[in-house]
Amino acid sequence: MPTYRRTTRVPAPIDEVWAFHSTIDGLRELTPDWMHLRVTGVTGPDGEPGPDVLAEGSEIGMSIRPFGVGPRQRWTSRITEREPDKGTESGDRAHFIDVMSGGPFRKWEHTHAFYADGEETLLVDTVAYRLPFGPLGDAAGPFAKVGFEGMFRDRHRRTIARFES
Repeated sequence: MPTYRRTTRVPAPIDEVWAFHSTIDGLRELTPDWMHLRVTGVTGPDGEPGPDVLAEGSEIGMSIRPFGVGPRQRWTSRITEREPDKGTESGDRAHFIDVMSGGPFRKWEHTHAFYADGEETLLVDTVAYRLPFGPLGDAAGPFAKVGFEGMFRDRHRRTIARFES
């Protein structure tokens, strides 16, 4: 299965970077404008609407329309793992995983990892994915990284810009 990975050094402590990435507002701020993201609903692990933090079990309904072309693509993601749950006071690393439970890919598992490095943070995004269209999608899978590169480059640029002062 193809995997995409991007690593960036963020000029901020892990607690701040972790907290920013743990909210729906962080998702909105990081998504490139050209993706035309719409969040249609967010529920917490107990079904409560609009949780402050995307905890393990939270579900996000959204749609995207890259470059404003074609029909909107609906996407549902669930946070399947999140460590540590209460911030990063337990150590110098943290991660959460969101898995697409409905959307345009046959598989999408996105690991957001954070590693403390003094007063900075290494942010590592890793996506394991499978494209639609069966064997044809599998053959094209390695080339999809070209499409991911622009989106993740922009996300990482936005993260750095948010914390630079």
